[in-house]
Amino acid sequence: MKRKHKIYSRPKRPFEKSRIEEEVKIKEEFGLKNKKEIWRAEAKIKEFREKAKKLISADPSEQQALFKRLQKIGLKVNSIADVLALEKQDYLNRRLQTIVRNKGLAPTVKAARQRIVHKKILVDGGIVNSPSYIVPKELEDKITVKKKALKEKKKEETSQKESEKIEEKKNE
Repeated sequence: MKRKHKIYSRPKRPFEKSRIEEEVKIKEEFGLKNKKEIWRAEAKIKEFREKAKKLISADPSEQQALFKRLQKIGLKVNSIADVLALEKQDYLNRRLQTIVRNKGLAPTVKAARQRIVHKKILVDGGIVNSPSYIVPKELEDKITVKKKALKEKKKEETSQKESEKIEEKKNE
């Protein structure tokens, strides 16, 4: 059996205040479970940058292959400078959790995470239950909510409207 290696590295200074505050903001903005998810995104961006640095002196066809691979996952990259300028937020924006929230399939990022984990979100007709799934650009339009989940949501909305009407009648 192949040994699994860590796909992130911890910060060198564990108690650096500015870094901790920045991570808390990112964690809230993207609805992440823990800081390990931020470190994983940083590691992935670092990997992209290292590949780009190696390709600076390479021929343009190899560079274009890297750019196409990054464009396929939805990162806007057309040159080595663009790859080197990537931020962890760019990568975190491509997560299924964030895209579900941005498309309006969930009211908050936390709700989006819950719907994904509870297998209510379909990507290209298949269930994906990992909020950290990086959605390719071509599948972004094929993200849907399960039909049963939609029916439950409509029932909740109608029951809320009915309860509001009852409260209005009581107040009159």
